[in-house]
Amino acid sequence: MLAPDHVLVPTFGRPREDQALAYALETFPDADVTLLAVATPLDATMSEGGILERDDERTTQARQRATTLLEAVGEPTASERVRLEVAEGRPGTVVPRYASEEDVDHVVLYGHRSDTKGFVRRFLGRGIASTVVERTSSPVTVLE
Repeated sequence: MLAPDHVLVPTFGRPREDQALAYALETFPDADVTLLAVATPLDATMSEGGILERDDERTTQARQRATTLLEAVGEPTASERVRLEVAEGRPGTVVPRYASEEDVDHVVLYGHRSDTKGFVRRFLGRGIASTVVERTSSPVTVLE
C-alpha cells in the first residue's frame, strides 16, 4: 500500500482531537493534511428552498477551535503542512462527502467504541467514528 498524498483530519470540537492531528502529521510526513472543522447546525431543519440554514457564529467557532487545535499540536511545520477548511452539516455525512470530493487518501479521527445495543443504540444513534468508517471509501484510522 502506498503512502497517502492527502490525509483528512476532521474535528468536531471534542477532547483529544489534537492526538489525531499529531498522529497524521507524524505517521504521514510527506502527505498534505487537511484539518476539516465540522460545524454541526443546532437546528437541522431545512429552509423553504431546501437549503440548510446557516449559522455563521457556529462556523466561526468551528474555525477558531480548529486553529487552536493546530496551534496545540506544537509541530513547527504544522502550519505549513495543514490546510484548514470548514464545512457545515452532520459529521457522518460531511466527512465522507468531503473525502470523496477532495480525493482524500486516508482519514484520521479521534473516536470511541459504541458498545450500546438495542433500544439505547436506536435512541442515541451510532457514533460518528462508526458512521465515517462505514460511509468513507478511503481507509480510516480511528484513534481511541
